[in-house]
Amino acid sequence: MALWMLNHLSTLSLALIVVGGIVALSLLGSVLLRRRYPSLARGEHNEMVGVVLGVFGAIYGIILAFVVVTLWTQLETTQSVVSAEATDLALIVRDARVFPQEAQTRVDQAVSDYVRAVVEESWPRMRQGQGDFDATESQMRAMFDALQAYEPQTAKEQAFYGEMVSRLNDVSSQRRARISTASTQLPVLLQALAYGGALVLIPLTFLYGMKRMRMQLLFVAAVSGLIGFTLLLVIVLDRPFAGDLSVSPAAYTQGALERFWYG
Repeated sequence: MALWMLNHLSTLSLALIVVGGIVALSLLGSVLLRRRYPSLARGEHNEMVGVVLGVFGAIYGIILAFVVVTLWTQLETTQSVVSAEATDLALIVRDARVFPQEAQTRVDQAVSDYVRAVVEESWPRMRQGQGDFDATESQMRAMFDALQAYEPQTAKEQAFYGEMVSRLNDVSSQRRARISTASTQLPVLLQALAYGGALVLIPLTFLYGMKRMRMQLLFVAAVSGLIGFTLLLVIVLDRPFAGDLSVSPAAYTQGALERFWYG
């Protein structure tokens, strides 16, 4: 469900649904509970409720902070992997210029087929949370075949050939890391703590009684809104290839790789 919303709704629309929905339900729950138990307005249990809110709030805040930092680090790592893969491909193309035209053309064609497969075939699948290695497997083999088919003749060619092989091995590793990330998500236990904690903490705010209904609703809305925005951040960051904040495939269409698209 979250993956579908990320791919079909803007971040603003998602915020209205998630944050707005949490705040609206929280306000409704507070009003209903106050009408059912009018004595809550006297705040007879505020001291106990305040202590419990403080303890639960501190624990839940630490959990959410850990989750958000973990997901943000994952997003940055994924972006670094994508950038490194595209950079290594661009360097392979540039290093191939030292080879004879026939060998250079063979390498260029193999790299061109690979980057197109990444952007046009692999990326849409990753946006759907699918870690499909088959989408670019044949193109990856073709790049290795293009290098293995040529025997460097001079010391200069041998030096560049060694660099290209090393970079191509790095591309293979980066491809595996990128595809694996597409199908991973927040562990179930952390999901239960993040979303379940909200189901515990928000209802506790209903028990903190205030004489004026408006002030109590403002208190409930502030707490639920903050939790809602944090959970929105968790949803958005959990899938690095889906949504408005997702990792872009633009790196495969820039620099030395640009001519494979616009050349």
